[in-house]
Amino acid sequence: MSETTSSTINIQEIKRLIPHRYPFLFVDKVKELNPKISAVGIKNVTNNEPHFQGHFPSQPIMPGVTIVEAMAQTAGILVSKSLELEDSGALVYFLSIDNCKFRHLVGPGDVLELHVKVIRGRGKIWKFHGDAIVDGRVVTEADFAAMIIPPEEA
Repeated sequence: MSETTSSTINIQEIKRLIPHRYPFLFVDKVKELNPKISAVGIKNVTNNEPHFQGHFPSQPIMPGVTIVEAMAQTAGILVSKSLELEDSGALVYFLSIDNCKFRHLVGPGDVLELHVKVIRGRGKIWKFHGDAIVDGRVVTEADFAAMIIPPEEA
């Protein structure tokens, strides 16, 4: 696969690509995917999410770590789709986060666009740059790395 995927990757296919499930699945769909290069995921932030019960009840704010996790899950979808790992049971483990910046608050009603680009992708170790964007404004950015583990090695 070397061309941009124009069709949306819906939640059913996302669940075939990564192992995350409620309450820890933070990508609702992928609206753009260029295998081995980039992807744009979408997270619709709602007031019903469990972290808002304690973060914070009077002013719900999406925890920064969950925004970074949403970018990482988008990267996992990108890798799994690029390597044709649907239904394989492969796991993607977070290895590192660098240059992470939280620039604006995210809360219920926001739509996070999760822009992920491959910096290096070969073998089991992949490196990415991610930008989380709300209404055209970068709210979070980070460089991160992940390791892909086939199910027989997990």
